[in-house]
Amino acid sequence: MAATPPGPAPPRILLAGDAHGRLHQLFKRVKSVNQSTGPFHALLCVGQFFSPEGDAEGAPGDVADYIEGRASVPIPTYFTGDYGPSAPRLLSKAAAGARGFAPGGIEICPNLFWLRGSNHFTLHGLSVVYLSGRKGLGGPGCYSQDDVDALRALAEEPGIVLDPNGYDPIVAELVAEIKPRYHIAGTKGVFYSREPYVNDSAAHVTRFIGLANVGNKEKQKFIHAISPTPASVMSSADIHAKPPNATLSPYVGPSKSVPIEEAPKRPAENIDSQYWRYDVKRQRHGEADGGGLCFKFTSSGSCQRGSKCNYRHDEEAVEHYQRNVCFDFLNKGKCEKGPECKFVHSLSGETALTDARPRSERRRVESSCWFCLSSPDVESHLVISIGEGYYCTLAKGPLVPNHVLMIPVEHCPSTLMMPPEAEAELGRYKIALGKYFEKQGKTAVYFECVSPRSHHANLQVVPVPLPKADAVNKIFHLAAKKLGFEFSMVNPDGAKTARESLMSQCESKSGLFYVELPEGRLLLHMVDSNEKFPVQFGREVLAGLLSMADRADWRNCKISKEEEIEMVDDFKQGFREFDPAE
Repeated sequence: MAATPPGPAPPRILLAGDAHGRLHQLFKRVKSVNQSTGPFHALLCVGQFFSPEGDAEGAPGDVADYIEGRASVPIPTYFTGDYGPSAPRLLSKAAAGARGFAPGGIEICPNLFWLRGSNHFTLHGLSVVYLSGRKGLGGPGCYSQDDVDALRALAEEPGIVLDPNGYDPIVAELVAEIKPRYHIAGTKGVFYSREPYVNDSAAHVTRFIGLANVGNKEKQKFIHAISPTPASVMSSADIHAKPPNATLSPYVGPSKSVPIEEAPKRPAENIDSQYWRYDVKRQRHGEADGGGLCFKFTSSGSCQRGSKCNYRHDEEAVEHYQRNVCFDFLNKGKCEKGPECKFVHSLSGETALTDARPRSERRRVESSCWFCLSSPDVESHLVISIGEGYYCTLAKGPLVPNHVLMIPVEHCPSTLMMPPEAEAELGRYKIALGKYFEKQGKTAVYFECVSPRSHHANLQVVPVPLPKADAVNKIFHLAAKKLGFEFSMVNPDGAKTARESLMSQCESKSGLFYVELPEGRLLLHMVDSNEKFPVQFGREVLAGLLSMADRADWRNCKISKEEEIEMVDDFKQGFREFDPAE
């Protein structure tokens, strides 16, 4: 009989209490523990990370040595307590340079990650939920009721909860509700490891660990090691196991929601949804350093040299390059090829050429367009169905297996500009897709981002499970609030659908984002010309809804051509009976 090979060893994680800026002492201890009993995969720090002393300009503490490169962080380290007199100054550069979502932390220097606000991420297979800062109205160093409410939806899988404050009635209620396997807390200045307790209506037990301050005079334990097996690979018997010293839960039944003092009251809605956290400040990376653009990063969105690259990594340049803007024009502000260059020499004008241009010039742009069927660059193996005005194709780097795009056959910058007969065909495709997804217990969410620089339109179609359909409206509203705007609602108007109403209102030059909800209503945001609107906004929101934070960026979801062909074949087989083009 052949022996079953052992599975991968569970991750080994170090936990630390309030650092209070004493990072030299903390990391000296981490190095010692890592050498004697390691290796450890990561360090999670709870409580106040920055020094409570000094002022904003000259606070004591060792954090600056690591941020400015005079010292190195020994293992990947994640911290939550982003407050203290010096915290705003030390974190300002990282906050300004952060782009998009960072559920797994904003890297403020190599191996040191700031867990801002509240969120959920996966660390070596472990589900980690965190709440950063102190109780307050939100903003720097504080968490708000929105942050707490978000975690209620984020924590579907039992894992680790990082609590910066120790006991707090808000957090106590939250922990009682989400039932983590580990609850890690700081700020109380003592080490306390409670007996495991049994959760109401959950199979697993919860372990609470409170950690003392780094370098405390009482010699209380400030660092602790755990090695939990991820719940996703545990057997049912292991999950149900009850240690002999397990007690009843210290939380006696669900209590009424405890609002944060002076925080705006929120409706007590209980929806099965995944809220997502947004970063309002989206600025260029490396802009201050000058230098030429890195062609590898600009053309592909990544560079293996990373921070060691001598050239500039500019996300805005990547977006312009994807819209067919000339690399020389982006890099030097001019192009020596002049009219012979087949790329666009403008950052503000339309990259989609209008019919007023010569036909030969339009063909030249179309020949280099990813979405034009006549282009040699089109990936025809992704195409599922071709109609008269639209074709349906598998999304490149799909969020979920049946994530598709509806794309105009003609070179057009927005589906809202398509003629009536094409719009009617799109309606038939929507009905067909609705029937196809319904057989899978799902419904479709449609969204499109349009800007004056849009090249070739694509309407994203993402299926979501029917139980989550009611949550789509709320999660998009919450996401908009985090980015500082509010959606307007476009409702059906008499014989017109919401989409037809929008088509009669919008101007061809307008920048906008809209999402069509499963119930037929439409959320609209008109994008100002100077507004930095995230181009992957719709996908990032739905990644949160579907608990797929690591798939928010399509570039992280690339699969082989063989896998793409298999996905397309599977889709075609199920869709054939509904396909309006058949």
